[in-house]
Amino acid sequence: MLRGPFLDRNWIGQNEDYGSSNIVMLGLPFDGTVSYRCGSRFAPEQIRLASWGLEDYSPRFDKHLQDVNFHDAGDLEFPLGNTYKSLDIIEQNVEDIYMDGKRVFGIGGEHLVTLPEIKAVSKFYKDLAVVHFDAHTDLREEYLGEEMSHSAVIRHVSKIVGAENIKQIGIRSGMKEEWEFMKKHRTLISEFSGLDVLKNKKIFVTVDLDVLDPSVMPGTGTPESGGFSFNQLIEWFEYLKDFDIVGADVVELAPDYDASGVSTAVATKVIRELLMIM
Repeated sequence: MLRGPFLDRNWIGQNEDYGSSNIVMLGLPFDGTVSYRCGSRFAPEQIRLASWGLEDYSPRFDKHLQDVNFHDAGDLEFPLGNTYKSLDIIEQNVEDIYMDGKRVFGIGGEHLVTLPEIKAVSKFYKDLAVVHFDAHTDLREEYLGEEMSHSAVIRHVSKIVGAENIKQIGIRSGMKEEWEFMKKHRTLISEFSGLDVLKNKKIFVTVDLDVLDPSVMPGTGTPESGGFSFNQLIEWFEYLKDFDIVGADVVELAPDYDASGVSTAVATKVIRELLMIM
């Protein structure tokens, strides 16, 4: 019999027991609708490995990962080339997590994976709102004739939770009609106080890592200059810590576009800090 010890390929600080955990980390390695540079399907695995380069203690939030009580369930497996089946698999598994009285923390993958997560979570909370960090509006009705696209994910989400229950942060790119949608529904905010209307809501936080400037996060499919620093993003997390966050995800790391590994390290720390406020 082998004695080991063996390397742990799960996230640092996770609770190995699903049953006693409060949050379930779910890898979502799907990038079937990416409009520019593919490769975000490889992010969940690389993020898990990079997590072992972190401390499990966050001095900003004065908490250990063990205090969060999350279980790393690993990566879902998707049928290559079948977007709708892949989305169904996500929705079914996220629904199972909430049936078990837990919350999801998704790791993408591209941003379309957020849609089935929201579909599932909305079945359990009728007062669900979405806080969306991104460089891009993601408010198209379709992209090149395809309605299921990461470019359209927040538009689809708005049909589930209502545009009045969406706040968008860091947006700096999109079509004119998308900017008009944001203006009409007042989804775009630039001050912390813009979140206050969601104080009594259940919150799902979705972070597209291209909200960060490419100088911080070059390893993403659609880099867009003019973005946040890491500390600016975490300041928003600090403001959100008193909100009722019932689910979250972090998406759109494409690790192979940053051979240095820095983008993956940044993504991993974003995930650690977001876990701390759940």
